[in-house]
Amino acid sequence: MQVDRLRPGDAERLRRIRLRALVDSPDAFGSTAADTAARPAHSWVQQLTELHTLVAVLDGADIGMVRGAPSGDDPHDAYLLSMWVDPDHRRRGVGEALVAALTAWARSAGFARLLLDVADHNAQAIALYTRCGFAPTGRAGSLPPPRDTITEHERALCIKPSPV
Repeated sequence: MQVDRLRPGDAERLRRIRLRALVDSPDAFGSTAADTAARPAHSWVQQLTELHTLVAVLDGADIGMVRGAPSGDDPHDAYLLSMWVDPDHRRRGVGEALVAALTAWARSAGFARLLLDVADHNAQAIALYTRCGFAPTGRAGSLPPPRDTITEHERALCIKPSPV
């Protein structure tokens, strides 16, 4: 398995894997498959310029993805977003490899913490994030409508001492 970084020319590839994730695990994401499928082509290119996007590849097939972005709240924090692994490849180290690659990006970009939000009912994802060193921060919320009944909580991974 290898982890590829997607670039703006990979917009259709991002679209395909993101839609697979939303169809497979709709209650794990704030976006819906229908809304996402309706996005114009330029929005996929824009996402690849704004979000650090990584895809796990095995035998030429995309089997997982994760994205990262700076936090809008604290310049020392980045967010882990859009984490997904194909069901046929779960519990085989793909998630750990994607988290490690995104953590390396965040560290090299100078961030002190990597944050994420995970649905409270998603035991497999919580177990993955715990294995990778993420701990609950105490912040909680819910997904946006139409899944606003799904509660989630924030987790953090300290990746280097905070400069503050």
